[in-house]
Amino acid sequence: MTTITGVENGSGIQELKGKRALVTGGSRGIGAAVVRRLLDAGAEVLTTARSAATTVPEGAEFVTADVSTRAGAEEVAAAVQDRFGGVDIVVHNVGGARPHESAAAIPDEEWRDALDLNFLASVRLDSLLVPGMRERGSGAIVHVSSAAVLTPVGQFLHYVAAKAALETYSRGQSLELAPHGIRVNTVTPGRVATPGGATTREQWAEVSARAGEAPAQTNAADTPPLGREGQPDDIAHAVLFLVSGGAGWLTGSNLVVDGGEFPRK
Repeated sequence: MTTITGVENGSGIQELKGKRALVTGGSRGIGAAVVRRLLDAGAEVLTTARSAATTVPEGAEFVTADVSTRAGAEEVAAAVQDRFGGVDIVVHNVGGARPHESAAAIPDEEWRDALDLNFLASVRLDSLLVPGMRERGSGAIVHVSSAAVLTPVGQFLHYVAAKAALETYSRGQSLELAPHGIRVNTVTPGRVATPGGATTREQWAEVSARAGEAPAQTNAADTPPLGREGQPDDIAHAVLFLVSGGAGWLTGSNLVVDGGEFPRK
């Protein structure tokens, strides 16, 4: 049995009962795991994806929207207001990009797409949702980054640069919003077994093949110090902690959840 800051699986303890949460990109992988944990903790949850999904956890509200656009962000904010009357918790999980052979090979439009999806989606949604939090004098925001920021490589530099911007934004936002009772933190996942991660590894192998390089192989030497690849629930538990009362005096932090694999800043 696992207990995370007052939320005990199977015990009926629901610390987040009465809270309203938005999770972007919650139809699969880490996002879906976060949605399930928040639901288990008693929160009402609305989640989003670019296309209609059949894998959204049962009990969550869902809206089809592309939050990388201003129109999509406005649609999601309107849905939160219509269905919940506001929001107390925002988890910015959506993100991604495809690798290229080098940083110089990344087209301009993919730089823009990476910034829109991995960084500006959070900025736009926050601009629409934070005013309501400020009026209520409370709230919790979590930005999901990536351990790729800790070891940036050219093939993913558009994605890494956008996530690095997100981390800086999150820290600055935490300082601005703390006097209003709103906590802002970042979770940085390491290697996690998700459908998106599997797709990225396949794309990386294709890029390596085109460049005449051997694709990276996973073996015992590549295993994180804790001995296994991460699971979506590992990240979801961290997010649940950060939005719970147990993290009530925690803001502006970056919680790296990677099994000890990546070097720390």
